[in-house]
Amino acid sequence: MLGLIGKKLGMTQVFDPTGKLVPVTVVQVVPNVVVGKKTSEDDGYDAIVVGAYQKKKTRVTKSYAGQFPEGVAPTRILRELRDFEKEVQVGEVLDAALLEGVRYVDVTATSKGKGFQGVVKRWGFGGGRATHGSKFHREPGSTGQSTYPHKTFKNVKLPGHMGHEQVTVQNLKVVSVDTEKGVVLVRGALPGPRNCDVLVRKAIKKN
Repeated sequence: MLGLIGKKLGMTQVFDPTGKLVPVTVVQVVPNVVVGKKTSEDDGYDAIVVGAYQKKKTRVTKSYAGQFPEGVAPTRILRELRDFEKEVQVGEVLDAALLEGVRYVDVTATSKGKGFQGVVKRWGFGGGRATHGSKFHREPGSTGQSTYPHKTFKNVKLPGHMGHEQVTVQNLKVVSVDTEKGVVLVRGALPGPRNCDVLVRKAIKKN
């Protein structure tokens, strides 16, 4: 599938050809270098490896640099794209023009971290009455039996760490691709904060 590494710049709004106002997220496509290729004969599947953001030489270890071919500078981000639909060569640089003609995309990024949260914010629990004397406001409630076998059930929704996890939003419509500025306008919101790294791939469920 086609795909590129980009940076989420933020949201804005544009008018479509019918004059309707459309909310869009601006994704800046950074130069994507083809670092390697995997074949079904050698690796059991077909894929390409793309990298973005060149690393400083002082930050590169020998073991990390060993996976890059001669003439290709080590990059900070590496992503595999299986069954790539375009024939590319190692060392080739991909840009926003790759997504021209693509109508829908899937976007993967790390969501915003929200720290340690309770069950109301994390799982949407309703909580108890807010009136005086209820003694039950935002508590999670029972987590298991109080008698034999004195067991807490698995997968109980409890307070804990929320956010900062990989999230994929599927079937987002591509409003426009500006190859001169190297940006892609995607309808709707994308996961992650501003200036975070995103992986934009051609949608697998929509054409």
